[in-house]
Amino acid sequence: MDITDYDKALYYTHHCACIDLSVLMMKTDDDILAKRIEKFVQAFIRETEFVKVKEARDHLLTYIDYVYQMEPVEDETAAISSTLD
Repeated sequence: MDITDYDKALYYTHHCACIDLSVLMMKTDDDILAKRIEKFVQAFIRETEFVKVKEARDHLLTYIDYVYQMEPVEDETAAISSTLD
């Protein structure tokens, strides 16, 4: 899993960089991430109700947070390995 896609998605989402998000959507191998990006970008561009844009953004950020929780940080992995040795 390439965690940089999620880092970029997080950065671009916070800066509302829809063009960069669209490019990332096309390049990423994660279909769920691409779908969440697509829904956010469409809501950001087309929706007139802020609540729907916020909801799409929250779904994207929730998924990114979920991925970060599933991916162990290398420092944590090294610390756990050293304590087991």
